[in-house]
Amino acid sequence: MRRRLAHALTPLRVVALAYVGLMVVVLLAAPLVSPSDPLAQDVANRLAGPGAAHLLGTDELGRDILSRVIYGARVELLIALGATVVAMVLGTVLGLLGGYFGGIVEVVTMRVVVDVLLAFPPIILVLLAVTLRGPGTGTLIVAMGVLFAPTFARIAYGQVISVKRLEFVEAATAFGAPTRTRLFGVILPNISAPLIVQVSLTIATAILLESGLSYLGLGVVPPTPSWGSMVAQGQRYLSTDPHVLLVPGAFVVLTILAFGLVGDALRSGLDPKSRNDR
Repeated sequence: MRRRLAHALTPLRVVALAYVGLMVVVLLAAPLVSPSDPLAQDVANRLAGPGAAHLLGTDELGRDILSRVIYGARVELLIALGATVVAMVLGTVLGLLGGYFGGIVEVVTMRVVVDVLLAFPPIILVLLAVTLRGPGTGTLIVAMGVLFAPTFARIAYGQVISVKRLEFVEAATAFGAPTRTRLFGVILPNISAPLIVQVSLTIATAILLESGLSYLGLGVVPPTPSWGSMVAQGQRYLSTDPHVLLVPGAFVVLTILAFGLVGDALRSGLDPKSRNDR
């Protein structure tokens, strides 16, 4: 596996992995790496271009764009990671139960719950949750977690179907291992690779969705910085001060691409059938 992982780390993927590592540092140490208060206004220097005082310029209220991008990254990653954890736990449990027990349990978990969620357009479900509960970090985490759970459920379900009749599972049953141990101690570790890959892809999707909702004014509540709301505010100045829009927009694109490339690397390294090592 180590050799597959090393072979999967092409130069572009190494750069993407380094970028993701940088985002994690920002998540943990935003107050330490931010050059100034992201909410501090300096109207005299509004819409200033990149320079020594403000490396990425200022916005329409004179707020430092670099500081707002850093704190926006923190918000984006917190929501994306929170939603991914909720989706992974909920979806994996549903898939494990449905795949292992079959019968009425499969009908309830995979047909009633998962298929019903998949029947609705994703953005509609999130908009409904935001409308009912109001915009905010907690609402977004729960709503997107439920939204992404069916993907994890289907992956877990398919993997459980393929391994539950294998010798090591039957051996655990023969030795009297309780159901909980067979599910979470025997089967789950052996189906974890595709779930791990899906984590990075889900994070990228969550960042894109949260940015879109914040762009529409339905995401993070102002004045908390968010890349999507920064893009929405900056579009008014595209013709005169394009940096106000282009900087946060570039970080949205780069972050989504980085997590996508990390997901490709994990798929190539963890899946022996994969040949996507370019």
